[in-house]
Amino acid sequence: MSITVATSISKPITHVWNCFTLPEHVTQWNQASEDWYCPKAENDLKVGDKFVYTMSAKDGSVSFDFWGIYDEIQEHAVIAYTLGDERKVRVTFQEEGEYVLVTEVFDPEQVHSEELQLAGWQAILNSFKSYCESI
Repeated sequence: MSITVATSISKPITHVWNCFTLPEHVTQWNQASEDWYCPKAENDLKVGDKFVYTMSAKDGSVSFDFWGIYDEIQEHAVIAYTLGDERKVRVTFQEEGEYVLVTEVFDPEQVHSEELQLAGWQAILNSFKSYCESI
């Protein structure tokens, strides 16, 4: 069973795509709450290549790398990848008039509740929307 989160962003598709994929942008929005941040992002956006986003608590108590290997890239449309723990994620970008609908569908992990995972991924996507629309 997969979990789905989504948001609509009132910016052109190229802008949304760049904010989602370029490391200098990822470090600005990739956090679920104000007490976390993403100090480092590396992204080689090609099928078979890897991304690594360092996620850190601002108080220094914990840090981890969120990473995956790309399975499919369709520029301005689809990014699919397999996470380090073998879970699958598919992100779609769909133009809808003056908006771009960004939808993420991901396999849940077994440690946290599905509700907590949905809330966390949605919070990160909401952070992405706020950042993307602000620049």
